[in-house]
Amino acid sequence: MHLRLDSAGVIVHVGPTLAKLQAGIPFCGQSFHKVFTLLGSHADLPVVDLLARPQVKLSLRLLAGPKLALKGVLVPTPMGAVLNLSFGISIVTAVREYALTGTDFAATDLAMEMLYLVEAKSVAMGESRKLNARLQETTLAAQEEAFTDSLTGLKNRRAMDHIMDQFLASEKVFALMHLDLDRFKLVNDTFGHAAGDHVLQHAALIMLAQTRKEDAVLRVGGDEFILIFPGVTDLETLDAMADRLIRALEKPIESDGRMCKISGSVGITLATDYAVPAASQLLADADTALYAAKNAGGAQHRFFSKL
Repeated sequence: MHLRLDSAGVIVHVGPTLAKLQAGIPFCGQSFHKVFTLLGSHADLPVVDLLARPQVKLSLRLLAGPKLALKGVLVPTPMGAVLNLSFGISIVTAVREYALTGTDFAATDLAMEMLYLVEAKSVAMGESRKLNARLQETTLAAQEEAFTDSLTGLKNRRAMDHIMDQFLASEKVFALMHLDLDRFKLVNDTFGHAAGDHVLQHAALIMLAQTRKEDAVLRVGGDEFILIFPGVTDLETLDAMADRLIRALEKPIESDGRMCKISGSVGITLATDYAVPAASQLLADADTALYAAKNAGGAQHRFFSKL
């Protein structure tokens, strides 16, 4: 970049790259000190004094627009002087603020090397962001897979531990049901494991249909499920929910033209039944209530608090 000054310090010519920095105010015809401010040891010198010197290295800054620090060499001529300018470390800011490209610099200009480095860094950072995004997606997918039962698509026991810890840490009230399918072993033994898998998948869909979006339905064993109902503590409500769930499971399930008949037994505990609820105690007590329901003939539910 360059400009020419006359003997009075008025700008009479501006190179094309420097012209891009004019910000709508032409430099030509302006006094040097109305366009630039000198920095460092030359800050207080009039430009005519500088023109009297054989060659001067300057540090300066544009008065208008971004406060770009510039480096320059002032070379006197018979008609005034030529000021050769460079951006130095301000090259990145200049390229961004004034949309400069490689065509604005001579091929031998060190600024070109800076531009190549900036572009290479930008490309590398862009690729790094893409890679990080893909890694994050892969990590999330792996976590989701680790928390999901592959057969039914429900959350699994590992997810249950995480969900229970979250609920207990937040001190939210909730009810917990432990559900075991009745007569499922008979289906497996009579019709085979393919029919059994189909029944498990269908049972999972029934449970999802009978619960709310905010509820958690998890498969924690072969034919065992845990259902968590945040905010539900009313026994009558839970009584109706368990009955409705059991009745829905009792509808025959067709598998390859054969009708599979199952039901469900349910044990129920409430976090509010404990002074300091613990996941292991809630699960153990729900399991106790579940087997009380099974021992009573199955296809029914029991509250641990009523045993």
